[in-house]
Amino acid sequence: MFVFPVKTPKFIQRLFPKYLWKKASLQKEIYLTFDDGPTPEITQWTLDLLKQYKAKATFFCIGHNIEKHPEIFNSILKDNHTIGNHTFNHLKGWKTNNEAYIDNVIKTENILKQALTNYHANFTTKEKLNSAFWNLEFNDWNLKNFRPPFGKIKRRQAKTLLKKGYRIVMWSVISYDWNQKISPEKCLENSLKNTKTGSIVVFHDSIKASKNMQHTLPKVLEHFSQKGYVFKAL
Repeated sequence: MFVFPVKTPKFIQRLFPKYLWKKASLQKEIYLTFDDGPTPEITQWTLDLLKQYKAKATFFCIGHNIEKHPEIFNSILKDNHTIGNHTFNHLKGWKTNNEAYIDNVIKTENILKQALTNYHANFTTKEKLNSAFWNLEFNDWNLKNFRPPFGKIKRRQAKTLLKKGYRIVMWSVISYDWNQKISPEKCLENSLKNTKTGSIVVFHDSIKASKNMQHTLPKVLEHFSQKGYVFKAL
């Protein structure tokens, strides 16, 4: 079974140069990402914590979860975080027919579009004018940000998505918060030891990852904030 290292090796990044692995930056900037939500309680806890540090992040959402929890999805938008596509039901690309996989991604994009439309439908005219998002086209909402579940996607699937304008977002550092075989302390070590300027870091706003993530995220935010880093959305 293939297991990703905590810090993505440069040779892997070079093998797939069209994927986004990190952000080039001369500033002290870190890019936190959260997969698998929106999830009751866990996502809102995450949003509240990010707000304390004036941190922005990117949430790669599962389409089915958006349909089940539209109010939580709206909270992500309200706090001006970036969103992304994580398939409709967390498909593993390596085990999925290519056509079915692409259809699943596009289905989720359409769900994202409808959720955004519904969110704005309740805006007053003044709120629309003040909204950072209102005058942007849907593509500018980063609806074309896509992260393959498990980081596993076939070359042909990726090639098709890239042709359709998607940006495949991978990571520099994966905390392994979802892995219940590691301790919260190990999850924290994974995150602190490997994160640096321009890193794209993976966490999960899911029930499965909550123990490790809720231990680690506050300490990551505090540690790097004290060192003068800022947290930005992709």
